Amino acid sequence: MFHLSANQIKRSARPHVPERDKQYSVGWRPFRPEPYVEGSLKGSNDCSPSGSGTSSWTCRRVPLAEPRFTLRFNVRPLWGLLYVFALMLVTVTASAQSTDSQPVATRRATLQSHLKYYDERSGKNADELVKVALANNLEISAMRREAEAGEALIRQAGLRANPSVEVSGQREIGGMGDNSFMVEGGLPLELGGRRSARIRVAEREMEIRRQALAERERQLAADVRAKFGEALAAVLKLRFTEDTVAMAEQNVELVTAQVTEGRRPPLEQNMETVELNRMRVERETREGDVEQRLFELRNLIGLEPGDPLLLRGDLDTLKMSFPPQVSAEQTALQTRPDLKGAAAVEQLASARIEQARSEGRIDADVMVGYQRMKSGFPLMGTDMETGALLPIQSRMNFFTFGVRLNLPVRNRNQGMIAAAELERQAAKDRLEFGELTVKREVAAAYARYNRAFRAMEIYRVGVRDRAAQNAEVVRQTYEIGSKTLLDYIAEHHRYIETENRFIEAQLEAYLAMVEILKTTNAPELR
Repeated sequence: MFHLSANQIKRSARPHVPERDKQYSVGWRPFRPEPYVEGSLKGSNDCSPSGSGTSSWTCRRVPLAEPRFTLRFNVRPLWGLLYVFALMLVTVTASAQSTDSQPVATRRATLQSHLKYYDERSGKNADELVKVALANNLEISAMRREAEAGEALIRQAGLRANPSVEVSGQREIGGMGDNSFMVEGGLPLELGGRRSARIRVAEREMEIRRQALAERERQLAADVRAKFGEALAAVLKLRFTEDTVAMAEQNVELVTAQVTEGRRPPLEQNMETVELNRMRVERETREGDVEQRLFELRNLIGLEPGDPLLLRGDLDTLKMSFPPQVSAEQTALQTRPDLKGAAAVEQLASARIEQARSEGRIDADVMVGYQRMKSGFPLMGTDMETGALLPIQSRMNFFTFGVRLNLPVRNRNQGMIAAAELERQAAKDRLEFGELTVKREVAAAYARYNRAFRAMEIYRVGVRDRAAQNAEVVRQTYEIGSKTLLDYIAEHHRYIETENRFIEAQLEAYLAMVEILKTTNAPELR
């Protein structure tokens, strides 16, 4: 027996369920709190008032098999949850139907669009594209015409000066009709080595044009190879993205079937559909990049924007072997056409100095002529044979010759000689700076290639395969329920990024290889 107050009886009349004993469940299981009675009593209270007042009661414990009470639930939140899940199911089903509404043949053709730009049998590799560019590029063709013009200038410089002919006459107005007629010719001798100096200037100009043509061919070959590498890398990224889209479509179909069977929630189907559409957007971006690269490549090789162009080959740089950096530097200093052109400019300045000095020396022209003169007097004379009176007249023929000298008394081409001296010094300084630039370019190209090749090898050996294995393991653990779909999507994104970065590493190594060929003017460049 024990005594309870009225307030205690009111509190003990309803069951009390502490927060620590409530159990909640996720999904469709009902909410069932464990029964609990204040004071941990395993029975009910039989209480009656003790005495005449109502302030105190006398209670005794009556054992019960199980306390009974009623729980009331509000069903409106449950109906709201049912409505949300039904709406989500309809939305996901509609999106899946819109995703699968595209015909299978059309989707397969879309996922093989990289074949429009790459063909291993009928495509062109980098070597073939370089030959096409050197043959069809209009700028190269124009520079070849300029080089041919230089050869014509050499022939012109070797020609001797033309002779001159002067014809004159005079006649007396009134009087006895005296007159004279004279023909005189002159031939410049070009003393002081004028002709040989002129030929040397033309030859140096011709050499500059040839080296400019060779330099432009070197630049064009390197640009074509670099642009080929960029276009090929874009095609490889497009092919990988299309493979990823095909895998995403298979995932959507699989998850859709599992959602229909009730094995997966509709949210996962929606997430897979979003991922598929994101990869489709990525595929469109990749194909646009391929088209832009090919337009630029067509422009370099002299094709119209609409002309067909297929690529073949790879970005493998393992098969290339380069000489040591010191040997490559010496080869570049000896064979680079830009350095040869700078040396030709210095030689041109020296040839112009000699030409200015030769033109400042004495020169002469040889003169030869014939003159006939008729003259008379206003008197009459007697003929020796007949004794007749005749007017006094005479006709005379003259042969003239002489030399005309050009004396350099005031103008000795002092200004031309001084200007040519300054031009030679400037060309010499420019040549020295060009040599330093070539050494720097060779060193930078080798450093770039070494780092890029190492990065590519790290990706190829230590990153790429392991990233694929990690993605496969996460996919398998997701299928058995150990990982969530978000974990699988995140790991798949890392795998996609790894593949794209590997292609970029291959492209960087390839561009570094092209830079070495360009800086050293290797024969493999053309």
